[in-house]
Amino acid sequence: MVVAEGRAVRIAVVDDHESVRLGLQAAFGNAGFDFVIAAATVPELVEGLGGREVDVVVLDLSLGDGSSVTENVKAVQATGSAVLVHSIADRVASVREALAAGAAGVIPKSSATKTVITAAETVARGEVLNNLEWASAIDADRDFAKAQLGRREREILHLYASGLPLKLAAQQLGIGYSTAREYLDRIRAKYVEVGRPAPTKVDLLRRAVEDGILPGLDPDGDESA
Repeated sequence: MVVAEGRAVRIAVVDDHESVRLGLQAAFGNAGFDFVIAAATVPELVEGLGGREVDVVVLDLSLGDGSSVTENVKAVQATGSAVLVHSIADRVASVREALAAGAAGVIPKSSATKTVITAAETVARGEVLNNLEWASAIDADRDFAKAQLGRREREILHLYASGLPLKLAAQQLGIGYSTAREYLDRIRAKYVEVGRPAPTKVDLLRRAVEDGILPGLDPDGDESA
C-alpha cells in the first residue's frame, strides 16, 4: 500500500466524464490509495471535501463548465492538495497554463493505469513529476516565457535544484555562501518577472526542467535522451 506520513495517500479525481471518474476510483482503490471523492467540477470537489484535505487531485483540464485552467489549478491548490494534470496531451496551451499555475506534473489520458498511479505516488511524495509531456508541451509553445538567467545563475540553479545544499553548491563553484544566496534570490526574482514564480526548491527544480537546465524524465522514470 502506498503511504504518506504513515497513512494511505488520500486522492481525489476531477473529470466531467463519469466513466473516467469510476475507472480511476477503482484503480486507485485497488492500488491501496485512500480514495476520497470524485467530482465533475472543481467547485463540486471543494464542496464535497468540506474542508478535508487530500494529498493529490487528479485534474482534467477541459471540464466543459466554462472554468479556466488557472483558476481550477489554483482552487485545488487552495484546498492543500497537489495537482496532477490528467488530460489529452495535444492540448498544449492548456498544459502550459496548468504548469505555469503550479501543477506538479502532467500525465496524458492515453497513459496506462499503472503509469497514472506511479505519477500520483511521485506527486504525493512532494516530488516533481518530470516527464516527456512537460517537454513536449513547452517545446511546442513558443510563447512560454523563459527567465533570462546568466551563466553563473544557471550553474547555481543546476546544482541547487539537483539536490545539493546551497552551501555545497557555492563551494563547488568557488564562491561564498552569501554570493550563492544572492544568485538564488535573483533567479527567483527573474522567474517572478516572467510569471513563473518559484518560491520553493521543488518549484526551482520544475523551472530548471522546463527551461532545459536539468534533463526531464520520461513517465516510467528513465532519463530521456
